[in-house]
Amino acid sequence: MPEESIVPDLQACVLCEDVRAEIGGQQSIIGVISAIAAPGLPIGFFKLCLWTRWCGGTGEFTQTSRIFGPDEEAAIAQSDVNFTLQDLEANTTNVNVFGGVQFQRHGTYTIEVLLNGELQLRIPLPVIRIPQNA
Repeated sequence: MPEESIVPDLQACVLCEDVRAEIGGQQSIIGVISAIAAPGLPIGFFKLCLWTRWCGGTGEFTQTSRIFGPDEEAAIAQSDVNFTLQDLEANTTNVNVFGGVQFQRHGTYTIEVLLNGELQLRIPLPVIRIPQNA
């Protein structure tokens, strides 16, 4: 008989430009993003990463991460990661990779993190206009 799963806690979540695997198994988070400042639009990113850490749960899970535009009608990017936690002492670090993301207008975008389809976290991502140097 399969055991009941226990929903893990989302311990950390960081939007960044890249995550690198270092020798010894450590990870380096490159270019932490809390807002995007752009003199003109659209502005594109070859790659964006959402680094997350889960702990305190057991079972098999799917993490879905999405980026919504200011109108929040449709996701402009989505990435899924499947993971398993064997026991309550286990933890996992996931990296959702979004390729070729384009921000078409200024405003507040929203990043959502879902676990097995249930919303766990919403993060605002402002895309702001900065003046061009003449």
